[in-house]
Amino acid sequence: MTSPSGHSIAGPIGATLSRVSLFSERFAAAPHDSYRHMRETYGAIAPVWLAPGVAASLVVEWQAAVRILNDPEHFPADPTRWEKTARASPVFEVLRGRRNALRCAGVEHSRYRATIKAALAEPDRFKVEQAVERAAESLISAFHPTGSADLRAQYALPLTVRVMCELLGLTPHQAHQVWAEMAAMMDGAPEAGERFGAALYEAVTSKRALPGRDMMSRLIQHEQGLEDIEVVEQTALLLGPGTETTCNLITNTVLLALTDERFAGGLHGGSLATRDAIDEVLFTDTPLPNFCITYPRQPQLIGDVWLPADEPVVISMAACNSDPALEPTVGTETIDSLDRWGNRSHLSWGAGPHACPAQDIAGIIVQRAIDQLFDVLPDLRLPPDETPRWRTGPFHRAMVALPVEFPPVPAAFPASP
Repeated sequence: MTSPSGHSIAGPIGATLSRVSLFSERFAAAPHDSYRHMRETYGAIAPVWLAPGVAASLVVEWQAAVRILNDPEHFPADPTRWEKTARASPVFEVLRGRRNALRCAGVEHSRYRATIKAALAEPDRFKVEQAVERAAESLISAFHPTGSADLRAQYALPLTVRVMCELLGLTPHQAHQVWAEMAAMMDGAPEAGERFGAALYEAVTSKRALPGRDMMSRLIQHEQGLEDIEVVEQTALLLGPGTETTCNLITNTVLLALTDERFAGGLHGGSLATRDAIDEVLFTDTPLPNFCITYPRQPQLIGDVWLPADEPVVISMAACNSDPALEPTVGTETIDSLDRWGNRSHLSWGAGPHACPAQDIAGIIVQRAIDQLFDVLPDLRLPPDETPRWRTGPFHRAMVALPVEFPPVPAAFPASP
């Protein structure tokens, strides 16, 4: 289909050219093959399915992505108009509008983002590291004597949830409730989302009565004067996408360290730093590869493609990070794209007004969690013939599990005399 000027329209071309499914097992197993195919077939923007019947345009070239991310006037993150015609789907809860900094635009976005940034500003590195170490010691001690573990379920995910709950100022009881409902939500339990919201609402009302020196208190006390439900929405944003993404960055980095000969022995042998492995993963296996979703209110022309109004435009950070246009060259020779240590030009944290404000804290959590793991378990290894299995879904790059083996020890952290 074409616009009046004769240009193709990215969304409706799905009627004549096949859309790429981002929720298939084939895509989950080899996403970079799909990104390469999309660039070769469609150019900068490809027509995709986010779920059965949920059409979107996927931006797979870096230059187009940066243009869109820095143009919130033409590409707002508010899905209100899309929701009016959206069909029920597994991705609706992720895409729908919310009263938080991620799913709104204009003055409302500025207001919510100011409160999020203020909440994240105060915790110092030492406080965050201490929270990570406490959680790491407890979790590693639980599985250390067994000689094996699933690092996703038994370490990375519970660690990130515990740390964020502590930084938010949740009591142990509240943290347990929130963790239980988050786990149920991930398993697709009916009404788990409502129970999760109710648990957070109870935590917010009790915190308002007795504030402390924590993130939730700073949200409550901010000069913007958030209502309780608005505090709940900002807290859910920090706990939901924040913990899932951080967990996946930990596991994807550990997998790289255990399977790539450039890193083998490096993280605990001194030849390479953990930061190098994290940077590599943010380029090649970023935990949130397809996100930063916008909804243009009028058709928008990007290059020679018209993007339809009120249809999701999804930035593929993973595809843009591997865009050949980013490859450094000397003359006509391309420099090895894997030599990215210390290079932070990736889009994994987003860009523009919706760039992730929590990247500093997330970086501390990930680096300290990995360092603590390899300090205690230097002989960590994958089981023989273990092949990573990736979860299906359009938005994340996450393993189903990360099973590991190591020499069992009776107690990783013996009690002090």
